[in-house]
Amino acid sequence: MQNQLQDLARRLLAEKKVDVVIGYGLSGNGRVGAFFATDEGQCDKLVWNEHCTQNLVVYLTRPEVKKLGRAAIVVKGCDARALVVLANEGQLQREEVIAIGMVCAGVVDEGGQRCAKCEICTSRAPANVDEVIGDPASVPAGPASAEERFAGGKYVKLEKLRAMPRAERFAWWKKELSRCVRCSACRQVCPLCYCKVCVADKNRPVRIETSATPSANFAWNILRAFHLAGRCVGCGACTAACPAGIDLDLLNLTLAQTAETEFGAVSGTVPGALPLIGSFSQEDKEDFIQ
Repeated sequence: MQNQLQDLARRLLAEKKVDVVIGYGLSGNGRVGAFFATDEGQCDKLVWNEHCTQNLVVYLTRPEVKKLGRAAIVVKGCDARALVVLANEGQLQREEVIAIGMVCAGVVDEGGQRCAKCEICTSRAPANVDEVIGDPASVPAGPASAEERFAGGKYVKLEKLRAMPRAERFAWWKKELSRCVRCSACRQVCPLCYCKVCVADKNRPVRIETSATPSANFAWNILRAFHLAGRCVGCGACTAACPAGIDLDLLNLTLAQTAETEFGAVSGTVPGALPLIGSFSQEDKEDFIQ
């Protein structure tokens, strides 16, 4: 697959179909990270392996990357869903980006552990892409239904958390979020955090304290989760980037599960779909409102 990726990247650049190929490469310390190939000679540095965990879609809305010209981008199935969300929200013109979808059997973190997001992934064969590299039949399809997905992976941890008495659950979150240092790494790696000025950075008036106090940590993390309601694609970039090791996926999964069970909305799966937040239907359920 890596050789096929390199060949495709060379062809796209040689034929002037794109000006840059955004993919994965090896850094000086041997770790896999983002790599920008702007000429054919650089394409042999593109890599594809189980350590390609980063969601590269985050770069498409960066002004400095836009200046490079038309882009091709390497995406896993979960990453490709972020492309759909950005296009649906008017943040990019989908036809101006060539998406190279990599069939993915799952990735592992720096510790060599299989990423928890992969246990409940249904996007191992990427959809809504322009090119597919790899054989979709070579990887397991993942959970076939919402029920199967909710019964596995991190949803198990989520249900255990929900089963706690309210006071105990609040104490758990208080302890978890007390480790937040307000570095904004979660925001910076998220492809769906694209506001030019984040509400957390506004100071006239100050919406959220900038220091890492208990109240500010709660406000920041919960506000960000709500801003991702019905939008988060579950790529796990925020949890992977958090230097404090906070399991941010649990917040996002809570809202993703509600969006699917109550509204039938699975983010990034339907091109042209209206955003869940900001649209409504006469068939929307209301029994969850308390």
